[in-house]
Amino acid sequence: MDIVEDIKQTFKVGSVLTRLIYINLGVFLLVKLVSVLFYLAGVPFPLANWLSVPSNLHELIQRPWTPVTYMFLHVGFLHILFNILGLYWFGKMFLFHFEGRKLLSLYLMGGIAGALVYVAAYNIFPAFTGVYGLLLGASASIFAILVALAVYDPNREILLMFIGPVRLKYVAGFYVLLSVVSISASNPGGNLAHLGGAAWGWFYIYQLRRGKDRGAGLVHFLDNLAKGMKPRIKMKVTYKQPPRDDHEYAKQKHEQQEEINHILDKIAKSGYESLTKREKEILFKQGKK
Repeated sequence: MDIVEDIKQTFKVGSVLTRLIYINLGVFLLVKLVSVLFYLAGVPFPLANWLSVPSNLHELIQRPWTPVTYMFLHVGFLHILFNILGLYWFGKMFLFHFEGRKLLSLYLMGGIAGALVYVAAYNIFPAFTGVYGLLLGASASIFAILVALAVYDPNREILLMFIGPVRLKYVAGFYVLLSVVSISASNPGGNLAHLGGAAWGWFYIYQLRRGKDRGAGLVHFLDNLAKGMKPRIKMKVTYKQPPRDDHEYAKQKHEQQEEINHILDKIAKSGYESLTKREKEILFKQGKK
């Protein structure tokens, strides 16, 4: 199997986090390769501009896709490196508590919230009068994940190099405060987007604790969109064979009990909300026996 097939297979069976990382890396490489072709042809390279969020409302109306595409776009190596590392670290911690669908909705809605705050600020505050900006990068989405984690599990400790264990709420608070004070220093648009993503992360967990998943509708829409793009295939129904002997029966019962024990341990550590849809179905069926 060649490297392309390896990547396709990993993307197909990987987690939501793996797919988000692959998409970010894929877009980065694609933009870099296209920029080389434009450079050799001696013509301007407009693709990055067409995928970034413009601060000008007239241009934004002409490019309505940019509040989504910008959060997968990076043009510098260090920019994508630090964002991918942040996405991986905080994404792994998030998946310890929640299923992948929630991570996807938080990433997308956090990025959109960041874009909205950025555009609103550039068109409201006098400091940005006559200033034209372009927003790109996954930072707002990563801020949404970080703050959501800090709100849900504030006292969880993470190890920081040269510092040691630090509670997650302090890490999130530091980065949010840094974004606030950096608005007037450098990259005001990016820092404003960070705050938009952070606000959505807090709001998402606040609503989730009240039993409302504010990102579920978006993920459901994407599921239906993906199903509509897949070719229809005939379904083949298979039936699970009963155990052939007592040994096989005992083995099946043991595997089922191990799965139930794993689900109960997960509930004890992270609560019922942390279960996946499949795990909830297994627990429901077990309760009916």
